Amino acid sequence: MAEKTKAKSIDQASLQMIEKASCDGVNLSFDRASAIKPCPIGEVGSCCKVCSMGPCRVPLPKGKAPETPEEKRKRRGVCGATAETIAARNFVRMIAAGAAAHSDHGRSVAELLLAVGRGEVSGYEIRDEQKLLALAMDFGVEIGDRPIAEIAADVAQKALAEFGRHDGESTFIKRAPLKRQEIWRKNGVVPRGIDREIVELMHRTHAGVDMEYHNIIQQGIRASLADGWGGSMIATDLQDVLFGTPSPVLGQINLGVFKEDEVNVIIHGHEPLLSEVIVAAAADPEIQALAKKAGAKGINLAGQCCTANEILMRHGIPLAGNFLQQELSLVTGACDAMVVDVQCIMESLPDVAQCYHTKIITTSPKAKITGAVHIDFDEHHAMERAKDVLKLAIEAYTHRGKKIQIPECKTDLVAGFSHETINYMLGGLFRASYRPLNDNIINGRIRGVAGVVGCNNVRVTHNEAHVAMVKELIKNDVLVLQTGCSAMASAMAGLMVPEAAKQYAGAGLASVCETVGMPPVLHLGSCVDNSRILVAATAMVKDGGLGDDVSDLPVAGAAPEWFSEKALTIGQYFVASGVFTVFGATWPTTGSPEVTEHLFGGLEKMYGAMWAFENDPIKAAQMMIAHIDKKRQALGISKARERVLFDMAMRREL
Repeated sequence: MAEKTKAKSIDQASLQMIEKASCDGVNLSFDRASAIKPCPIGEVGSCCKVCSMGPCRVPLPKGKAPETPEEKRKRRGVCGATAETIAARNFVRMIAAGAAAHSDHGRSVAELLLAVGRGEVSGYEIRDEQKLLALAMDFGVEIGDRPIAEIAADVAQKALAEFGRHDGESTFIKRAPLKRQEIWRKNGVVPRGIDREIVELMHRTHAGVDMEYHNIIQQGIRASLADGWGGSMIATDLQDVLFGTPSPVLGQINLGVFKEDEVNVIIHGHEPLLSEVIVAAAADPEIQALAKKAGAKGINLAGQCCTANEILMRHGIPLAGNFLQQELSLVTGACDAMVVDVQCIMESLPDVAQCYHTKIITTSPKAKITGAVHIDFDEHHAMERAKDVLKLAIEAYTHRGKKIQIPECKTDLVAGFSHETINYMLGGLFRASYRPLNDNIINGRIRGVAGVVGCNNVRVTHNEAHVAMVKELIKNDVLVLQTGCSAMASAMAGLMVPEAAKQYAGAGLASVCETVGMPPVLHLGSCVDNSRILVAATAMVKDGGLGDDVSDLPVAGAAPEWFSEKALTIGQYFVASGVFTVFGATWPTTGSPEVTEHLFGGLEKMYGAMWAFENDPIKAAQMMIAHIDKKRQALGISKARERVLFDMAMRREL
């Protein structure tokens, strides 16, 4: 295999399909990335397009010496906007888009819960009543002897009110440690309504409004918190209520999950409202009979991107792969239909599908693609629409060509580690607690905890940075929590099974994993489920012994292959919540040294955490470990403590 092909991915199944695509004459994102070079001015955040006098391309400063006032004056847009203003505006507009994407997801789930509570839809039910009742208490909804459906409707209305709130504070902010809440209030970044903060951010970054980069970034932080502690948290919690809170489940991942003798349907996107019903519809006797009539043994469902994580955690549905494998799923020639909703969907899918027999089916009015079939998803006719999708897939199966090549690569993984599961797994049914985790951090068996999340980016080798970083972290006794495409990369590398602890983890972490029976890398869900990591960090603080704020914890975050605006929003709400966060691949503010320095240093004085950028995943992991060690030293737990079995005399003395 050519060296040029090898550099595109570390995954053998992906490499096989990239080569097959070349033979089939299919143009992939990997090919387009080679042909299209990033704009050097836009890449560093110094291109302004907010008015029609531009676009204004503000050049990078020349040399390393500080600029003179005259040199700075020359580096301005037509309206006089400085590189700092332009870079800050571009940065926070990306945050706004990411917050809007995740929060609109949360709104859709709240609307569905309201319809379920009112009895307006069929095919859905309340699967986690205990979590619903806990949310009712958070929102101040009366419980008493009321029917569960009424409580659900009231909780949904309260959740929807979080989006349009004009003043006050977002409800879930109160879940954060008290010291963190004080920091947010001191800095004036506690979000009001979710939509309110995004609208204000877009207003501030309109031409001729906010022109002070510190102030612009503050509103970006406010909008990101409205997502992390608002829209995303609402999405995660309400999905658990409707579809069930995940618990550990064995699954499989990679392109080898396709089956040549079954109708293969890929569910791709981010909102599990339709995919949950498709899972049920695939088991319907009518659909099974139609598949067999067409000559197939049955329906084989598989997921792509974050919808994949959702249906894996709750149903054990296998994962076909992450973001950069969506085109490759079609190249197998065995994918009969790919049904998509919103986010991270490539517009090239219908073009690739034309080379095979695959039907691309869009389902959201927010996300149509030229060349795709559109079946408008309607919660009020959910099962009917799901069957329509599957019938189209069955019909496509009868037109399969001879270009079928299913890679033999597939890997086992254990997924479904929600906050509730971790709590139970560590402490048991009657004493559910994070105490064992905190104790093992204090005694040094676990060095710290890292959240490694985010996307794939075709500008770097597919999956390489995720896997290299995670291996370096667990080798150094850092427990890793993952979501989204990053979690899938580690799963493909075999890091998400309990056996991986003995093979890849340091002695301390491996001993804890063996005792609990867990992998050294925990799959927490989709990218919207990063809110689970916030809840876990807060639980560590509340359990005691590791400081009184998230910024005191020996924890760090990273997104080594990010591309999406959502990833930037996630990173910002982690930094604002007190977590040191390292990004790889590219950084969008390097066109302004002042803005970059503020993000990489100034924010630490305000929030106890900051951003960092490092393209080398091993060096980035070492930065995270150094940060964890610094926090351990500040807590006075930097020296390993010997285990001592207390006799009765020692116990009396204690």
